[in-house]
Amino acid sequence: GADKAYDVAAFVGELRRRRVTPHIARDDHLTKTGKRRRSAVDGRTTRHPGYAVSQRLRKRIEEAFGWIKTTGGLRKTRHRGLARVGWMFTLSVAAYNLVRLPKLLGAT
Repeated sequence: GADKAYDVAAFVGELRRRRVTPHIARDDHLTKTGKRRRSAVDGRTTRHPGYAVSQRLRKRIEEAFGWIKTTGGLRKTRHRGLARVGWMFTLSVAAYNLVRLPKLLGAT
């Protein structure tokens, strides 16, 4: 799965060549000139129920990264170096899991 920035013919073609089904969000928006952009992801992929499921689950993952960027403070890092930035990311993900924990416990 990938976001709509990866909806280009070369990338989708390479995935198909490797026999990988491209569960990529379609990018078929209107351009500035009013023309509809043509998506590289066609009906071979979108007609399957698994594609719709993967797009719904992808939204959940994007919500986590959105929370980490805004509330977790990682839109602009305050540290330098992989170790320190990695530590901040781990701390933010742990905080996000603590925020989600009551909802997850209520679901069982």
